[in-house]
Amino acid sequence: MTHQQTNTTTPSTTSASTTTASAPASLTANQPTPNSYKRLKRYAKILAWRQLHITDSGFVLLLSVVVGLLSGIAAWLLKLMISTIAKIASEGHTPGEWNWIYLILPVIGITLAGLFCRYLLKANVSNGVKKMVDDLNNKQYQLSPKTIYGSLIASSLTLGMGGTAGSEGPIAYAGAGIGSGLGRIFRLSPQLMAILVGCGAGAGIAGIFKAPVGGALFTLEVLRVELSTIAVIGVFLATLVAALTAYALSGCTLDINVVSPGAFDNHTLLWAVALGIVCGLYSLYYTKSGGMTRHLLDRMSSPWLKYLTSGLAIGVMILLFPSLYGEGYGAITKVINGNSDTLASAGALSHLELTPWLIVAICGGMLLFKGIGSSATNNGGGVAGDFAPTLFAGCMLGLMFALALNTLHVTDLNTAHYALIGMAGAMAGIIRAPLMAMFLTTEMVGGFEFLLPAAVVALISYCIVMIFKRDTFYHSQPYISPQQL
Repeated sequence: MTHQQTNTTTPSTTSASTTTASAPASLTANQPTPNSYKRLKRYAKILAWRQLHITDSGFVLLLSVVVGLLSGIAAWLLKLMISTIAKIASEGHTPGEWNWIYLILPVIGITLAGLFCRYLLKANVSNGVKKMVDDLNNKQYQLSPKTIYGSLIASSLTLGMGGTAGSEGPIAYAGAGIGSGLGRIFRLSPQLMAILVGCGAGAGIAGIFKAPVGGALFTLEVLRVELSTIAVIGVFLATLVAALTAYALSGCTLDINVVSPGAFDNHTLLWAVALGIVCGLYSLYYTKSGGMTRHLLDRMSSPWLKYLTSGLAIGVMILLFPSLYGEGYGAITKVINGNSDTLASAGALSHLELTPWLIVAICGGMLLFKGIGSSATNNGGGVAGDFAPTLFAGCMLGLMFALALNTLHVTDLNTAHYALIGMAGAMAGIIRAPLMAMFLTTEMVGGFEFLLPAAVVALISYCIVMIFKRDTFYHSQPYISPQQL
């Protein structure tokens, strides 16, 4: 009996000792290490000190400056990445000389961006402004860090290889991600998180256009962040810091460098009213053509077919009209500086005799395709924005309007001035944000003396569109899941 008891108790003792020995290892695996515990303790002390010594309002204003600084750096970095990729992709080639590489580049760019989002990022960062509108409406302020680096990489691939759209949507989404990340780090309330998301989005727009007021109005007019005093001050602080940061990093230069715009002739304001009506009608066409393109691409179940279709369509447009390559700021700069003849120096119609009507025809062709190309870029797998295409379209529409009237000897308008205010008209009608359009346009070219005619064109264009459409540009677009890329 004694021997049996010894045998029965020995395994029990061994099992208990084994459990006791293994328990600390199991607990240690689930518990923080001493170093991480110290870091967590310091982190908790910092949060406690902040809550005790700095009010929520003051802390949000402080963070808005940080958000503006980081968003400005991100905007400069995105521009640098786009220009670097474009330079590498087009090395030794000139757009518009019927070089077939420009038929293939958009296919490569959109395919790479789509595959990056689908398989590496595993998130959809296209149509960033639309997603921000939905997130803010649904009170979802916790944005993934993927929105920051994912937007920058995918957008630089898309636009650097010819996607005919803009970089403002991705940078706004990245800025919102920066604001959300800082709010999450400091455990801010949902109300304060919403302010920081709006600050980041507006700072992204301000940094990419170097237009602080336009960026702030984007947050208030397009995203519709609640107009509390702290929100307004925070947004303006963030956009001012972002614009100054991007401006300094880019060598104190503007994307659209106007040499000498001169003074607008206020005696021609009646023609500005007419341009506003034309911009409103064109905005309806732009929205309709873009929507039809989006629906066509959405019906394609194969992502490869979507990449190929959208990329080839954009490539054909670039072969016909080289100014459609990328964001189009180079063409806008030439037109506003009075060098519209360069539009006919390459492309399908370059072999024809240069006349004013040839330039009018080229502008008409680009206006016919711009909405389609922008929608194909944004919804065909690429990652880009919607603002730059509207500015480009408005510039060409204003040029075509003034040049046609001058050639018919109806009046004598300054084509460069009407191209400039046409930018405000098209953006106001297409995006349905007149205040942002008039200030952003005048800020980015440094021509505040054009604020009055830009306001006239923008408001009339907006009113024309709102007669037929009661929603906003972003509320009328469906959400696209990552699986649909």
